Amino acid sequence: MLGALIGDIVGSRFEWHNHRNKDFKLFTEYNKFTDDTVMTLAIGKAILECQGNYSDLGKKTINAMLSLGRKYPDRGYGGKFRHWLTSDNPQPYNSLGNGAGMRVSPCAWAAQSEAEAKELSKKVTEVTHNHPEGIKGAEAITMAIYFALHGKDKDFIANYTREHYYPDLNFTIAEIRSTYNFDATCPGSVPQAIEAFLEGLDFEDTIRLAISLGGDSDTIAAMAGAIAQPYFGIPKDIEEKALTYLEEDLRRIVSDWLAKYPVLTFPKK
Repeated sequence: MLGALIGDIVGSRFEWHNHRNKDFKLFTEYNKFTDDTVMTLAIGKAILECQGNYSDLGKKTINAMLSLGRKYPDRGYGGKFRHWLTSDNPQPYNSLGNGAGMRVSPCAWAAQSEAEAKELSKKVTEVTHNHPEGIKGAEAITMAIYFALHGKDKDFIANYTREHYYPDLNFTIAEIRSTYNFDATCPGSVPQAIEAFLEGLDFEDTIRLAISLGGDSDTIAAMAGAIAQPYFGIPKDIEEKALTYLEEDLRRIVSDWLAKYPVLTFPKK
């Protein structure tokens, strides 16, 4: 989960001012947390509240998203999601947006099996993004994180992604950088985030590579960072600096999460 938050915070200042190379300062006075962080923490909060019984996860997800989203209303939510947040009876709205992928990382950490990872991903996604491409994008990110967390190598993750989700994952970031445009859909940003992870040399390099693509920089970096975290681990100085951008209540959710799901790095095959 921390990888998603860090990617979001680092990428926040580039979403509307794209920087198409890897040479930039990670943290400045202009960085901030956005909707990616708020909604990731909402899902983490909902999962913690379930205490291992996920039969009511959808309802708890809605409650947590409404609570945190309304507390932090000006964090860059899309128009339909803003309407969902203010509704008296929020319903899914058939979205295929990449909001499905940017917030789903806690599911991979909580899952005890591949099947459960997919089940949790669907439960937290379909409350808003119930379009098949939204469900698919969230699951693709979840499974990439899950496999990275359980010691699978990059070849396995790439092949699984091609076989089950995105068969056209056959490009490099350098090949598409000059022509890539802002695309906030799952089909137009989830494969790119996964590719940034596949090419990344370490956690920081993955974040830099994801941002260098341009487009929806904070969300692509959040998704790529979420996968990179269990695969590479996060340098302590980067983790500590990123957390200073969060409000105290959000840091408490992070602390509660880490008490249950400590940061671990598994050896690669």
